[in-house]
Amino acid sequence: MKTRRVDLAEYLETDEDIREFLKEASATCTPEEFIHALNTAARAKGMTEIAKQAGVTRANLYKSLFADDNPRFETISKIVNAFGSHLAVSH
Repeated sequence: MKTRRVDLAEYLETDEDIREFLKEASATCTPEEFIHALNTAARAKGMTEIAKQAGVTRANLYKSLFADDNPRFETISKIVNAFGSHLAVSH
């Protein structure tokens, strides 16, 4: 029996799905896992669209979300904002 790798990006169909996914990831993931969640969300929404909304080049978006690049906080904030969300600190 062959198994197929599941890509969560295929299941994030609406903006609300993406925001809930990122909300959960921000609450439960390590920083590296959160970057991976942003990668998944960006693929679900469309890398080109997210890059445009974030005001970064598509190449920078790929570099920030795919490589072990340790992206800048400013870049992550722009990407999160492109999903209609924001970063917040709570207790």
